[in-house]
Amino acid sequence: QVQLVESGGGLVQAGGSLRLSCAASGSIVRINAMGWYRQAPGKQRELVATITSGGRTNYADSVKGRFSISRDNAKNTVYLQMNSLKPEDTAVYYCNADVSTRLVLAIRPYWGQGTQVTVSS
Repeated sequence: QVQLVESGGGLVQAGGSLRLSCAASGSIVRINAMGWYRQAPGKQRELVATITSGGRTNYADSVKGRFSISRDNAKNTVYLQMNSLKPEDTAVYYCNADVSTRLVLAIRPYWGQGTQVTVSS
């Protein structure tokens, strides 16, 4: 019903930047919060940043001042601008969206397939 497709991951040197994008498609009625999470090898998935439909943002302490989340509601797309990247930012980054669809009006969370971000020292 809903597909979240991420793009923009890759390999970058420490101090560099990357921009992740995630586009939602399908029988969407409404998208509430959207966000980015990450999971490093051997660790649990953790929140990176979220943004409400009204633009209110929330960040993990570890990325405040370096990462910026934004969204384009007309395109059902959320972005994550990552600056001053560190090796500890290396992880698979997952997009998340709370979506209401034509078949299931109740808000449900959907996840993307993940995109690898690797920061070399």
